[in-house]
Amino acid sequence: MWLSDFEIVQRDRVVANGAVRIENGRIAEIRDQPVENADIEGGGRLLLPGFIDMHGDMVEKEVEPRTGVHVPMQIGIAELDKKLASCGVTTAYASLSFIGASVTSGVLRSEDHTSDIIEAIAGMKDDLLVDHRIHARFEVTFTPAIAMLQRLMDAGKLHLISLMDHTPGQGQYRDVELYIARIAKERGMSVAMASEIVGQRMAGREGQGDVLNALQDLSARARACGIVLASHDDDTLEKVELVHGLGAVLSEFPVTLEAAQEARRLGMHTAMGAPNALRGVSYSGNLSARRAYEAGLLDMLASDYHPASILPAVLGLAQVRDGGLAAAAALTSANPAAALGLTDRGAIEPGLLADLVVADRQPVARVRATFRAGRMIYGDGTLAPALKAERFEEAAAGRYRLA
Repeated sequence: MWLSDFEIVQRDRVVANGAVRIENGRIAEIRDQPVENADIEGGGRLLLPGFIDMHGDMVEKEVEPRTGVHVPMQIGIAELDKKLASCGVTTAYASLSFIGASVTSGVLRSEDHTSDIIEAIAGMKDDLLVDHRIHARFEVTFTPAIAMLQRLMDAGKLHLISLMDHTPGQGQYRDVELYIARIAKERGMSVAMASEIVGQRMAGREGQGDVLNALQDLSARARACGIVLASHDDDTLEKVELVHGLGAVLSEFPVTLEAAQEARRLGMHTAMGAPNALRGVSYSGNLSARRAYEAGLLDMLASDYHPASILPAVLGLAQVRDGGLAAAAALTSANPAAALGLTDRGAIEPGLLADLVVADRQPVARVRATFRAGRMIYGDGTLAPALKAERFEEAAAGRYRLA
């Protein structure tokens, strides 16, 4: 199958008007000019590598769209699958939390609920449009989850683990007053009540004692299983050095520029959210992804909580530093593929999987079609198959119509 008349975004260059041939789900050939009698004509649209989303929080909200309102997991997962495909995501790491039921999370992020979602995704894997993988978010203050994480690792059901600490007063929630105000607003409660909840969480952290030994055991098991280990919300040089010593090779959502610089100095990859990059500011007042990219300290973009932000974020970052669109697109393709050990995808190159995104820049950044392994898994109807020469006469006579 030939896709012709596209602006093809490769690792280190952009082909202004080229063509790509797909055979058996992989890219077989790339040309720097259009070809005749192509199967699909792009009309000059962008052709990007499929987005590899290493951190997406959406699945929990799809299976519990409102607090205490549960829909069948298969329905929620299938709905998220459609949304991801429509946003250009071809490989998705579902970020699922192991933090225990609490006053702040209810059962949404409880150990049992999270394990049920993992089992449901595994059972549906062959019927889903996108390649779904599991990103376990382990709250280091909830050590009872370690045994379950180890069982899931041994069963081959985890692909990425993040070490997190969401205790107020450090990391993502360094500004305690700002965090209390946010909790009060989101839950419609008084500042005094929110302050009491946050105080309970901070006191609980102090009572956990030394968890370093448990983390060392967990990281050793992850390495033995070939699972990538990441750290979450790094805010100090000391924390970056600690998690690097534990074996973390990825720093996701660094809170400060200094933490991002230290992660890069130690050879770690960095990842931040596409909504942050699109807006140019962190909703929690932390490091701007745009600033990190301008400083050369950003390797990957993740959907975080809004996959529709990925494409416009890439197009926006393409304007802010050298490398243009090729470098910005690598944030969602070649770079995460390298960091996560995905050697069969991540670029438009012969031999790799034909995971592709067709997009328009104007009048609004929009995904028009998504291909996974050469199969169109999403199309909005604007990317029509090309009319073969022998059909022109039939079409003109009204005897042939595109399906």
